[in-house]
Amino acid sequence: MNAAGPIHLGRRIVVWGVTGSGKTTFARQLAAVYGLPRIEIDALYWHKGWVGTPDDELRLKLQASLEAAPAGWVLDGSYHRISDIYLPPADTLIWLHLPWRVSFWRLVKRTIAGAWTREPRYFEDGPRESWRLTFLSRDSILWWSIHHHRAGVRNARSRIVALPASVCVNELRSSREVAAFLDHLPEAPSRGSPASEFPSPRKERG
Repeated sequence: MNAAGPIHLGRRIVVWGVTGSGKTTFARQLAAVYGLPRIEIDALYWHKGWVGTPDDELRLKLQASLEAAPAGWVLDGSYHRISDIYLPPADTLIWLHLPWRVSFWRLVKRTIAGAWTREPRYFEDGPRESWRLTFLSRDSILWWSIHHHRAGVRNARSRIVALPASVCVNELRSSREVAAFLDHLPEAPSRGSPASEFPSPRKERG
């Protein structure tokens, strides 16, 4: 895991981060810069009314999305139960490991805004936030963040340790590091070439 020195970036990039960490925005920016398709697992999983996709169907949808992008992709999401599909072909993992207070405050603002506007998530006529779901339900994403953040961090660390050496892992621990990373992106490597590299931003321990 990069702590200093060059950061490596390939063409099959996985972005991890707890909800509210900004991984979707981050992945969208990477995909736009490199002209790569973005695969958002949440968009594959969720249906209208926050109805989830069965795992066997989700695996098929994800596999099809990867196969449709042979020149590379940026994948946004974790979903441990289907990581055996997207991690083997990955060459880069970027973990947005921001302090909980940062990700939670972002999540609060995003969720309240969604409940207020009722705009669909992920796609046209997708699932929508609501005041009841946000504040009165055990399925509240805010409740989930409060009670599962530490476990999520431990899980991410253990999964990263188990990755093969061929996967270049980059951990960004603050909003400043994320901004520096995006401000100093190298040219995208051509298909089949080694990963690009560029100086790592100074590590900010939050």
